[in-house]
This record gives sequence, structure tokens and C-alpha cells, in this order.
Amino acid sequence: MSAFRPVRATVHGTDSRRALSMVALGSCFLVVMMDNTILNVALATIQADLSASNGELQWVLDSYILCYAALMFTAGVMADVWGHRRVLLAGLAVFTVASALAAFATTPGELVLWRAVMGVGGSVVPPVSLALINEMFDEEERARAIGVWSALGGLSIALGPLTGGMLLQHFWWGSVFLVNVPVVITCAAMLLLLVPGSRAPGRLRVDVPGVVLSAGGAGLVVYAVIHAGESGQWSGGGTLLPLGAGVVLLSALVRYERRAAAPAVDVRLLRDPAFAVGTLGLALAYFALTGGTFLMVFYAQGVRGFSPMQLGLSALPIAVGTVLAAALSGRVRDLVGVRVTVSNGLVLIGGSCLGQAFVTADTPLWIYEAVLAASGLGMGLVLGVATTAATSRVPAGQAAAGAGLSNALRQIGSALGVAVLGSAVSAAYRNTLDEVAGALPAAVRETASESLTHTFGVLDALAADPALPASLRAALPHLRTFAQDAYVDAMRLGFLIASVTVGVAVVVTARWMPEPSRPSPPAFPGRVPPPRPVPAVELSGTPHRQGS
Repeated sequence: MSAFRPVRATVHGTDSRRALSMVALGSCFLVVMMDNTILNVALATIQADLSASNGELQWVLDSYILCYAALMFTAGVMADVWGHRRVLLAGLAVFTVASALAAFATTPGELVLWRAVMGVGGSVVPPVSLALINEMFDEEERARAIGVWSALGGLSIALGPLTGGMLLQHFWWGSVFLVNVPVVITCAAMLLLLVPGSRAPGRLRVDVPGVVLSAGGAGLVVYAVIHAGESGQWSGGGTLLPLGAGVVLLSALVRYERRAAAPAVDVRLLRDPAFAVGTLGLALAYFALTGGTFLMVFYAQGVRGFSPMQLGLSALPIAVGTVLAAALSGRVRDLVGVRVTVSNGLVLIGGSCLGQAFVTADTPLWIYEAVLAASGLGMGLVLGVATTAATSRVPAGQAAAGAGLSNALRQIGSALGVAVLGSAVSAAYRNTLDEVAGALPAAVRETASESLTHTFGVLDALAADPALPASLRAALPHLRTFAQDAYVDAMRLGFLIASVTVGVAVVVTARWMPEPSRPSPPAFPGRVPPPRPVPAVELSGTPHRQGS
């Protein structure tokens, strides 16, 4: 696939050096993936210290997600043009500086701004690191390398809350951002020492219209999804207008790219079964896992009373399962094939969602942890094998852009998971809690119905009020138990939606996911194929093309 592969051994040296390169790329992916999971445990402290409203706090989270998802394809295009390692290092530099500035923000607006800039820098990492893996490893090694890359990313699920909890025990909330600085600097140093600079063969200029249309369209779609999830208004103008505008821009992108002489990425990849089905499987798996993790946080802390540290520990089975399955996914694929591996990974995720739909406050912890482990095992299989299947179909000249397209669609799936499942659970919770809201003072009924966290906040404030009538004070423990039961019932609906969604992915994968028949990507009609690899014997005195 890459014109550079014949000189891979001389450029990259020993197997241990390539392994260290893989760790560096995977660690970069881990840092940007865990940026939201580590932040979740610090939100309450940030709200208190910066006097942030709930809306401002939500945008502290969402500004990162918006820029991260919207610019991923753009980042891939830039990397193909200007050099993969060069753009990756530039993105890491932006991410590091913004992390340091976010740590010392003094207002909610400042924090939202620097989180957005962190998303800009972080958007570079997934597509460009995958492009570098495609260059550095041959067909057999690539599957194992992507498995390691996927496994390190999977660690973010548990490592974020664990790290955040430990930091908050000893330092201020800014430490959850400042910890990024030494980690990213170390990764960047390893990249400079171990990973050669390169750019995609034959690409000379940036496809400006494609970049603008992709960034604008993806950004508007993600914004609409986030807004709908926050407001619960999927049919309002605040959701439909940006969603419609985003769809129009993305449609224009497809139309333009199909006619462009030198497109940023050949959109006919979306008709390639391996790319399309692999990307769809990833997107729906992330829909279920990201949305389900969002629901799990409230269950673990609000229903079971876990601390941030205990929350991180409870998520360890997901992370461990993801790491183990991703590391072994290549071997499993070799034994049973791509279709069976991805389909069964999705079955495990869907089964885990179905199991979580029926947990209660009294479910034995070991059963709950076993259910979570199933989702991790499934995610590891899907992430490692579906990513390999999708990226293997991208022409060499569009490696980072193609990876950016796949990753952008996956991030839209994640955003949809949080928005759709969160909205469904929120609506069901409000409907149930309204039955007893009449017992609360009129001034706090609406606030108490917003979420389980808001309900507990209202109940705690009432308990601290010395003027509270004795009859209502005596009812507070019952109201707290009722709120927990109401959330568990509402959560059941969310996980049932997730399991049905993954079931659709299972059917699509089992029916249309092809088995690889050749190692090279397709040559689309009307496109100039990438340069053929030059035999190694002819390269004895030829320098490697450098991009940085």
C-alpha cells in the first residue's frame, strides 16, 4: 500500500525500535482519548472553583468533542500534504500548550476556549498515527500494530477516572490538564527519534474546498447532536437548522470530491464494503460503548455511591477486556476471519448492553463487572479488526485523510450515543420522578427533575435547611431511594436502545462484511493509482523521501 514499505527495515531498524514507535503512537492516542474521561471526575470541583453554570460546564466538555470530531478529516488531509510526522508533532504541540493554559484558566469562558484548542490539536492524532502505522508495518505486522494502538486507546476508559481521582486527592483541578504536558513531551521525543518523516506520494496541494466543506459539515452535525442531547429537543430549530445545514455541506462535499481532479479522499470509499461496513461497525460500537459509559457513571456514583477512584476501578474490566481482545484480535481474525471476528465482537457489546439494562442497585458487583468485561472484550475485537479492514482499503496517497474520514464518522457515533441515550434516559427519569415531585417545594421541583445529580443536590440542600418541616425531612431518605430506582428504570430504556442499535450492526456486518481477498487497496475507476513500490534492490542508494 505504501511506496515506502520496501525500505521499512532499513529506515526503522530493529523490531524493538518499531515496537517502541508503536508504543509512542499508541500513547499519543491514549492521551487524547482519555482527555474527557479524566475530566469527568473534576467537573464538580471546576464548577465550584470557577462558579460555572451547568451550561458552561457542559461546554467545557463539548467544546473539545466538537473540534476533535469536526477537524479529524481536515487534519488527515493536511498530514498527507505536509508530512505525517510533521503534522502529528504540530498537533501534539498545540494540544500540550492548550493543556497547560487550561490548567490555569480563571473563568469558565477561558476554560471552554482552551478546551476547544485542545480538540484542534487532538484531532490530528487518530488519523495521522494510523497513517504512520500503515507506512511502518507490512500486511501481517500491521494488524498486530493496530491491535496495540487500539488496546492503548481502550485503556482510557478506566485510566482517565483513576488518574483524575488520584490527582484530585493531592492537587487542584488544573492537574487533570497539566498531567498531559510531560506525557505528550515524552511521546513527541520518541516520535522524533524513532519515526521517520514522510508524506503521501504524489500529493502536492491542499484540497481547500474539500477541507472547508468537511470541517463545516461535520462541525454543524456534531453541534446539532450535542445541542439535542443537552436540551432534549430533537425537533427544535436549534437542532434541525444546524443539522440540515451540516447535511447540505456534507452532500456538497461528496458531490465536489467525486468530480475533483485531485480529491482529498475518494468518497467512493464509502461504497467499498470493507471500508463502509468496518466504519459503520466502529461507529455503532462507539455509539453503544460511549453512550453506555455515560449512563454507567451516574449509576456507579449516584446509585451505588462510588467515589471517583472507585468509578475508575469499576471500569477496569472494560479497559482490561479491550486491551486483551485488541492485542489478540489479529490472531482471532486469522483463525475465523474478519466477518466472524467483528460480528462476534458486536454480539459481546450488544449482550453487555442487554445485561446492563437489567442491573439494579442490589446486583452483585461481580456480576456487574463481568457484564462490563464483555463489552470490553467485544470492543477490542471490533476496534482492532474493523479498523484494519477499513484502513486497508484506503489508497496510499490518502492514508491520513482516509483514516480521518473513518475516525470522524466514529466520533459522530460517539456523540450520537451520548446524546440519544442521554436524552432517552433523561426523559424517562423526568416522567417517573414527576409522580413524587409534588412532595418537594414548588421552587425546586423543576430542578430536581432534570437528572439524578440535580435530584440529589436538591435533597442535600433541603436536608441542610433547618427550617424544613419535620414531615418532609422524614421523607427525604425515601425520596432519595425512589430517585435511585427511577434512574435504574430509565437506564434500562437507554441500554435497550443501545443493544438494538448494536444488533443492527451485527446483521449488517454478518451480511456484508467481506473477507480480504488481496492486500492492496482498490483502484477506483477514473483515478490515477498510487505509485507501485520500487523493488528493494533498486533502492540501495535511493534516499527515503522526507516530509519533516
